[in-house]
Amino acid sequence: MVRRVSTTLTSPATAARPAAPRRRTRLLALPEARWALAATVAFLVGLGCDVGGAPPWAYGTLYAVAYATGGWEPALEGLRALREKTLDVDLLMIVAALGAAAIGQVLDGALLIVIFATSGALEALATARTADSVRGLLDLAPDTATRLTDDGEETVPAAELRVGDLLLVRPGERIGGDGRVVDGVSEADQATVTGEPLPVVKRPGDDVFAGTLNGTGALRVRVERDPADSVVARIVTLVEEASRTKAPTQLFIERIEQRYAVAVVAATLAVFALPLAFGADLTGALLRAMTFMIVASPCAVVLATMPPLLSAIATAGRHGVLVKSAVAMERLGEIDTAALDKTGTLTEGAPEVTDVRPLPDSGLDADALLALAAAAEHPSEHPLARAVVGAARARGLRIAPAREFVATPGRGVSAVVEGCVVEVGRVGDAGLPADADADADADDTHDPARARSPLGSRPHPSAGTTVLVSRDATPVGTLVLTDRLRPAAPAATAALGALTGTTPVLLTGDNAPAAARVAEATGITDVRADLLPEDKVNAVRDLRLAGRKVLFVGDGVNDAPALAAAHAGLAMGRAGSDLALETADAVVVRDDLAAVPAVVRLSRTARRLVLQNLVIAGTFITGLVLWDLVGHLPLPLGVAGHEGSTVLVGLNGLRLLRERAWQE
Repeated sequence: MVRRVSTTLTSPATAARPAAPRRRTRLLALPEARWALAATVAFLVGLGCDVGGAPPWAYGTLYAVAYATGGWEPALEGLRALREKTLDVDLLMIVAALGAAAIGQVLDGALLIVIFATSGALEALATARTADSVRGLLDLAPDTATRLTDDGEETVPAAELRVGDLLLVRPGERIGGDGRVVDGVSEADQATVTGEPLPVVKRPGDDVFAGTLNGTGALRVRVERDPADSVVARIVTLVEEASRTKAPTQLFIERIEQRYAVAVVAATLAVFALPLAFGADLTGALLRAMTFMIVASPCAVVLATMPPLLSAIATAGRHGVLVKSAVAMERLGEIDTAALDKTGTLTEGAPEVTDVRPLPDSGLDADALLALAAAAEHPSEHPLARAVVGAARARGLRIAPAREFVATPGRGVSAVVEGCVVEVGRVGDAGLPADADADADADDTHDPARARSPLGSRPHPSAGTTVLVSRDATPVGTLVLTDRLRPAAPAATAALGALTGTTPVLLTGDNAPAAARVAEATGITDVRADLLPEDKVNAVRDLRLAGRKVLFVGDGVNDAPALAAAHAGLAMGRAGSDLALETADAVVVRDDLAAVPAVVRLSRTARRLVLQNLVIAGTFITGLVLWDLVGHLPLPLGVAGHEGSTVLVGLNGLRLLRERAWQE
């Protein structure tokens, strides 16, 4: 029994709800924010009591509350790090605050704790918002689905849908699962998954994604992916995995952070001891040393790298590009050469009929020849057969029924169509004359009407697969089928060329004429055809030996070695092989070639922001340290400068979460 499912959001009677709001963590939902708020309130009330002339025990108690609520968590983390024989920046801040209190600067120490706690809360919020931007996609999927059976209806969670279920998606509803339209015509708003700004018309045979919004028509959709493996779910999973990785720049910073922290402690002791040796007073020397330890701490440097890269990963994920790690995101911005596979990458990997050429004296025109071939091919499941039948249907041609169908692997098909034996096979197969296609081409030069296919394209001899159609053992014409070029291929290759400063290289295992046709259409001049998988790897390695950082874009099993050998590998996800998807550093979920230069641009922007952050952090640290050593830097001003630079660096990295970051 076929199960039919109608997706709804709460119950069969519930009207379609508006677009799900973007999931957004509230500030006070974070424990860091609540503790920072408590410390701030205690500090401000204590400051009011202090200024207002209240007894010392009153404002002293409130300052102590500020110390405790704002400092207990970083103190605990610092002690844990110390137990593991590492020196944590958090511990340095707590020591500085306690040192200030020890010399009577209780107000300054409490201010340090409050600003440090507030900075930590903002960092926690930034991290949460980065995760929100991706996990919020899960809110777009319908909560439930209505399964229609012969006995009536049953409401089931959308997460329980299975491959093969038939979904009925009413106007205004969100599509419950990844699948293919089997009936109906409508538009789908896919902006939340693919980034396309306008609704996309959906007809039978078109793919649809879970969480996208159906338009004005009703659709029947066959589920083709388990809910856990939907595009939305894969985006969330891979981006969360990527968020747990660290970029080389971040790893380098963490390697030197420990040594730097030890150096700061040693320098702080020197800043304290040397003035004392020359007769300075204890309070002034200790205050200067505490200020030095605060402003020299590398908080902003540590935070400089990951927010921009994680924000870039989240933004790419929202637009259908899954970057698997921060390392991969950083590498994508370093590339200076692009190498592209042809079949399934620049082309769609699906054949289409581009030329229909009847032979002289066959008595057939182009439409009749195509209809005859489609009738014989109709029972076949071969990709070329589906292309022929699809072309006939696109022309609105009648496809006659076929009898006595026989398919011979490697040779072609034969069937009885309206009393005639029709054979369709590659030129030279099944006794078909190998020179028939050449004859057809020669005849086409004398008959301009026949030289153009019914689809409006000009002939491309030898650029695709030529099949010959015969009727009762007499050749009556040829069809030429070629792999469709992706509409975005010319613009994408041009954009990659502009980004890298060099035209992309075409690496393909296909024949030279087919490769040349695609290269001409995309503006590629460096074409390497008839390559085995090891040849592609060698080509990538040769480019790398020449000093190039290569981005390889492919999709098939034969592309996996080249994806692994490249500086960065990017796989086309919809039709890509499992091995290619596993090997690649990033995956284009919806096979949109325009996303390839877009993610490279995004990576370069992220790397620029990392550099900006390092400059900002270094400038603040250097300036504040020199001020403290050469002049007199007030402790509150040092605290404000240090924590302000940390917050500034964090917010600068989050700029890449904006929609403009992808569009630019």
